[in-house]
Amino acid sequence: MSLYLDIAQRNAVLNTMAQLINTERNTILEVNKRDLEAYNGDDLAMYDRLKVDDAKIDGMILSLQQLAGQEDPLGLERFNFTHENGMQVSNKTAPFGTVLIIYESRPDVTIEAAAIAFKSGNKILLKGGKESLQSNLVLVNFWHKSLEQHSISKDWVTYLEFNREQTQAFLEKPTQKLDLIVPRGGEKLIAFTKKHATCPVIVSGRGNNFLYIHPKADLKKAMSIILNAKTTKISACNALDKVLVDRELPNKEAFIKDLIAELKAKKVEILVDNSLAKTEGTSEITGEESWFEEFLDYKILIGEVGSTEEAIEKINTYGGGHSAVIVTEEEQEADLFMNSVDSAAVYHNVSTRFTDGGQFGLGGELAISTDKLHQRGPIGLQHLVTNKWYVKGDGQIR
Repeated sequence: MSLYLDIAQRNAVLNTMAQLINTERNTILEVNKRDLEAYNGDDLAMYDRLKVDDAKIDGMILSLQQLAGQEDPLGLERFNFTHENGMQVSNKTAPFGTVLIIYESRPDVTIEAAAIAFKSGNKILLKGGKESLQSNLVLVNFWHKSLEQHSISKDWVTYLEFNREQTQAFLEKPTQKLDLIVPRGGEKLIAFTKKHATCPVIVSGRGNNFLYIHPKADLKKAMSIILNAKTTKISACNALDKVLVDRELPNKEAFIKDLIAELKAKKVEILVDNSLAKTEGTSEITGEESWFEEFLDYKILIGEVGSTEEAIEKINTYGGGHSAVIVTEEEQEADLFMNSVDSAAVYHNVSTRFTDGGQFGLGGELAISTDKLHQRGPIGLQHLVTNKWYVKGDGQIR
């Protein structure tokens, strides 16, 4: 197998994939229906991620088309230097090599995340969850058909049909070269991967996102943002989990009452801290564990803080390092919040649901990293590269 595919080959495979997925739309839906019927769990987020519909298929196609239209992320010169002895030194972007993506219940990862890694010149290993096996195998078969159509080895995309014990053994002692691992799923999957992996791991997927309502907030904006961030997709890592209301918020009691009514209408369970313990229609939390929890459910926790600084401290203590919002009309307070909160994405008067590679103009994402090395937040095409030093001379010695 060739270790390098030029940009024309990579783009041709992506365009063929887009055509195949559109042509085989009904096949994908039928196979996914079997996965859904076989799923016997009660995890709403898992079921939502497992389900493939026409909108998700449209998203897969769009992602492939956008990636095929983007510039080559490889061979970009980052640094150039002429040594005093005449040799030319440059640094250019290069592929990682082999990227393993371990994921739960999301067949679209088999297309979108793999396509980003492929466009970046990497060989792909996919290890999906058992609940989405049939959907994943069909989609991997499309990868293989697309590769073969362009006379490229099927080994560029490989599906690992491993159980938990086999996966652990592979992580600890890989049977082939492995350069980077990206776990896409819940905290248990991430912890399992980090514990057993012997190569770099990009931590992705944990949310626990906070929103702070400052006294100078536009309450109409606050209401709209909270409802959008909490209820439009509970299975997303960019969904909202916690709301911090400033004690000095004008009309605070009336706003909280209206907010609870709106959330209840959308079947959201309301938890509160002791400052709001007597609020009708809510349940008081008994300890601080709930502040750490990512709900991935129709559930939200509302509490009070005394200032922007207290909100920042609370978010930096309990938040997942993913996304955080301040709702305020005061720019200075927004700047303080955005510069001080330790999250990959910080927002002023905007829903957390925009933390997404496509929404940020990256043409999709491999993952949303809450690590600070080597890339934070949505990891797009241009981030899934490492670098290489190129030194040219004429017999120079040191």
